[in-house]
Amino acid sequence: MKTALFSVSYAGLWGQARLDLPAFVDRAKSLGFQGVMLMGKRPHASVLDWDEPRRLVLKQQVEGAGLRTTCVAGYTNFTAGRESLEVPLVEIQVKYVEELARLARGLGAPVVRLFTGYEAPGQACGALWTQCVEAIRMCADRVAGLGITLGLQNHHDLGLHTEAFLEMLRDIDRPNVRAMFDAWSPALRGEDLYQAAKAAAPFMLATTCADYIRLPRFAFVPDLINYRRLEPDLVRAVPMGEGCIDYRAFFRGLQDGGFDGWVNYEMCSPLRGGGSEANLDHCARRFLAYLREAGII
Repeated sequence: MKTALFSVSYAGLWGQARLDLPAFVDRAKSLGFQGVMLMGKRPHASVLDWDEPRRLVLKQQVEGAGLRTTCVAGYTNFTAGRESLEVPLVEIQVKYVEELARLARGLGAPVVRLFTGYEAPGQACGALWTQCVEAIRMCADRVAGLGITLGLQNHHDLGLHTEAFLEMLRDIDRPNVRAMFDAWSPALRGEDLYQAAKAAAPFMLATTCADYIRLPRFAFVPDLINYRRLEPDLVRAVPMGEGCIDYRAFFRGLQDGGFDGWVNYEMCSPLRGGGSEANLDHCARRFLAYLREAGII
């Protein structure tokens, strides 16, 4: 397997330090990664900012560093805007994905990452499912001529459980839509990571890793001078191998299922140790060390 660092980790979100994309590419190289995954919105690889000349310069920088741009990560929610149906938000997002595909091609990246959509109160799940499937099909058809594959990540509500995720891929039924299946979602929801990974592996082109601890929550009940348990737990990102996610089981499942693609690392939430460059760099190095210790790379 090959490793890439996701630029969201250094995008200045959640209190983290911010690097621009050229500085981020240099950092990924110095840390020992083989590729970079770029966030497809500001302050990084926004379609509003990266014209053809800038794309070429960044592509040359990545290649000159001996790296590959593995993916441009889109941010979609194909069920958004049910309260304002006069706004063609599905069409807007399909066009956004098409422009991300043009940006990805200019950067030498073969993949654009997508999310499905969130559940909407009062809306039929079946109708929302169909809306996501049709939107992703439109995206796939519009980017096919650009030679771009869409990577569907198990992040949003629709198609989230592994069985539902694979069923949605079957419904989409496009050769250029593949899985970007991650461990942290099924782990936090209590799925068997080995079995989930093995089932998803034949459909996958990449996975993105982050480790978390669970922090139980309680509310004080004055009348009882006691506490009641609140669900769900708060989770917090920690360095790889220090959390509750059994990545060794996950990667065994991927390997047994035949996956041998890109493994991306992200720091995309508040992180133990804070958001300084030094801590981000430490966690990125720890990720690579964990994969080596586990025999994954």
